[in-house]
Amino acid sequence: MRCALAYDSYIATVVVLAAGQGKRMKSDLPKVLHEVCGKPMLLHVLAAAAQVDATRTVVVLGHGHTLVESVLPAGCVVALQEEQHGTGHAVLCAADQILPGPFVVLAGDTPLITGDLLRGLVDHHRASAAAATVLTMDPPDATGYGRVIRDEHGDLVKIVEHRDATEAERLIGEVNSGMYVLPAPLALDILAEVGSDNEQGEIYLTDVIAGLRARGERVAACKVEDASMVLGVNSREELQHAEDLMEQRSKTAARGGE
Repeated sequence: MRCALAYDSYIATVVVLAAGQGKRMKSDLPKVLHEVCGKPMLLHVLAAAAQVDATRTVVVLGHGHTLVESVLPAGCVVALQEEQHGTGHAVLCAADQILPGPFVVLAGDTPLITGDLLRGLVDHHRASAAAATVLTMDPPDATGYGRVIRDEHGDLVKIVEHRDATEAERLIGEVNSGMYVLPAPLALDILAEVGSDNEQGEIYLTDVIAGLRARGERVAACKVEDASMVLGVNSREELQHAEDLMEQRSKTAARGGE
């Protein structure tokens, strides 16, 4: 991501979604407490989020929330999502704690994100003057990801889920990372209007993007250069992969400092 890093406080709230049980981890431990390089992956995310210098940081918890609360840094606000009904529902569970103004939504299972990446996202959003910005990526395999459809100006038109994409759309390599800068209270109003009366019974954050576009608002897309920085951890194999990547990053940084 080639964005200027000159930065001052701009984001009202950072919301970190960390309510998932993580059944594929095959462990009773809440997913976000599994460690990468000796530290729970949620704490890696919160360390990066702290560099955004938001007014407030809200962590949405669910499964095993008392265990997760015990490791949170001082100053974090907790919101509970007692039943999981999608990412949009998770944000609605934190609505009372989200301050007016731009807010960043992150996933608690993405330990490889950095403060530089998030500051770049915020700078891109502010420079674009768009209502919202979606962080995108080009993963090695786009299967299962929502494809990003842009217009001739580079703005985001829509996000098409893999299952709904045409053959031509599935050839698009740029996908949604699941991280956003959104406007409050407008995004929350849109989510509240969407409801969960659908086949999945869930509310997704992509509903906000569709709602903003329907209102004539611009939505920007900011693509991260290294897709591995925003990959989520959903299994033991992916946890080990994240550990390996973080160790490689540390070694590269050490060599650079020699």
